[in-house]
Amino acid sequence: MKTMGHSKKCPDLKTYYQRETSTCKFCSLKPGFEVTDNCGHDDVGGLHEVPFRECTANSTFNDGSGAYCKACSSCPPGENIWSPCNTTADTTCQPSGSTTAVPVPVTVSMDGRKHTSMIPTSTFFSTSKKPLQQSKNDDVGLQWTVPLVILISIMVAGICAFLIYKKRKRGQNTVLGFSRRSSYINAGFSPLSALPGNNDLEHILNPNILSAPLQTVLDNLDVLEELVILLDPESQGVKNTKHLASHCSFTATWITYTYSMKESKSPLKAVLEGVTSRNPDWTVGHLAKLLRHMERNDAIAVLSKLGLNVIQV
Repeated sequence: MKTMGHSKKCPDLKTYYQRETSTCKFCSLKPGFEVTDNCGHDDVGGLHEVPFRECTANSTFNDGSGAYCKACSSCPPGENIWSPCNTTADTTCQPSGSTTAVPVPVTVSMDGRKHTSMIPTSTFFSTSKKPLQQSKNDDVGLQWTVPLVILISIMVAGICAFLIYKKRKRGQNTVLGFSRRSSYINAGFSPLSALPGNNDLEHILNPNILSAPLQTVLDNLDVLEELVILLDPESQGVKNTKHLASHCSFTATWITYTYSMKESKSPLKAVLEGVTSRNPDWTVGHLAKLLRHMERNDAIAVLSKLGLNVIQV
């Protein structure tokens, strides 16, 4: 064992004295090489030799895990060399006649130092066909898993969309449940004289509601809000607030202006306020007749919710 070096302050030959920190530092490790005594440095910054010395080819090696080169191992009787020793790796062995055995590294002691040698043991990792077949089966399983997950996701999305559609359809059928007994050949903007009488509407609305002032609709915010949601939107083939305003003799210019201010005020509310101002004697029955003429029984159904308030009054 080495006992002398270039440093008196660092007795461990694998270290050197660093003056900046006044401490002993370990030498750097380098595969294929071993460190020289105190990395070649003395305590005052002098360099006596290079920090590394190369291992002897085919005789010693250093895989970078230690400071010194280690002696190469020899294969025991009955085993052949798997790979020869070089300056960065030890000899590896395998049993004679085997082509698939993988040597297992074993730590042994040489010259008072611990070295790691690739000495074969009774346990080897075989590259038999069974793991390969298992790997193939896993690959096939993985190939089918992804499409199956995608298919299930599409089916679930389709079912959810169908259920939502059915729910909305059911809601529409509930609102539009009143039969449309239209007696007009052309729904258009027919004269008010062609509208059905109160007797026809009494099958849908309570007489007290029909005779209530039109202002009742404006006063009931819940009913007004539902009517706004139903009548203000412009949907193709469905008559809306524009048609109602036309029946109430509002000009096209006024209607266009009212819809341009839709973000700040509901067109339907503007129409109802204008009608009650010009015709204070109008009742809910007048509005119901216009809605019946427009074939908007869904809006008439909303007017039926005025019943409780009218009775209380």
